[in-house]
Amino acid sequence: MKFWQSVAFTAPHQLVEIARGAEAAGFEGVLLSEHLFVPDAYAAHYPYSESGTPDFDAQSPFPDPWVTMTAMAAATSRLRFATMVYILPLRHPLEVAKLVGTASIFSDGRAVLGAGAGWMREEFEVLGVDFATRGKRFDECIEILRQIWRGGMSEYHGEIFSFDRLQMSPAPPHPIPIYIGGASKPALRRAARLGDGWLGAGNTPEQAEKILVELRRLREEVGRIEEPFDAIVPLVTPLELDTLRRLSDLGATGSVSYPFGYTAGPDATLEQKLDVMQDFGERVIRPMQRC
Repeated sequence: MKFWQSVAFTAPHQLVEIARGAEAAGFEGVLLSEHLFVPDAYAAHYPYSESGTPDFDAQSPFPDPWVTMTAMAAATSRLRFATMVYILPLRHPLEVAKLVGTASIFSDGRAVLGAGAGWMREEFEVLGVDFATRGKRFDECIEILRQIWRGGMSEYHGEIFSFDRLQMSPAPPHPIPIYIGGASKPALRRAARLGDGWLGAGNTPEQAEKILVELRRLREEVGRIEEPFDAIVPLVTPLELDTLRRLSDLGATGSVSYPFGYTAGPDATLEQKLDVMQDFGERVIRPMQRC
């Protein structure tokens, strides 16, 4: 099992040094959160907390993840980078293909598109994008991205998007994984049918076990059980080695060290954040590597 450090809400000027620290501590990669903006008021219910209120506000930093990845990649050699999650149906897939493809080129294939459907209607309304059709947009976006990233001339004619023959150059040198975020039934079905992996938002071990079993069932149902598939499973309980081994046996390939606001405190210094990662490496990463 491999481990990822979430850098959500971290001050942007610290991120390059944190990337170096994560690589030194043995992390597989870092996870970057994403919102284009935060409206002053919104009616949507946040689906990942009991209160329905997210743990961020308009002052929380959300630097562009693809620019940020490129800067972090330039300071590291092995570390991978994934969005958790990028609101894919909010954008036109050709623009996403260019952004993510470029990040993949400059990171030598270490970029992962972690994508979600989105829950905040106001984001879609401001950009003039239909919130109700985001599921169909999501599916077509994935199809188009994979097609464009293969290189050469391409055309697409779907229900939402349509374009005649075109080519985007340069094509990324390596296949770009697409991980699907979310624990709803549509999200799990999409991950099984179209994803190279799945990203959780935080579950108890018992919830994670049920999700992993369901993902396996769905992947068997669509004939993809033999294909490589990552499942990154953040837990809301302390990461105990026996629990991680049990989840690994069920198909989990990774877990997460939570954002520094939880693990080091809201006012932690850069040095304290680096210490948290080093401690995580010694307590969790290296013992799991010895298993």
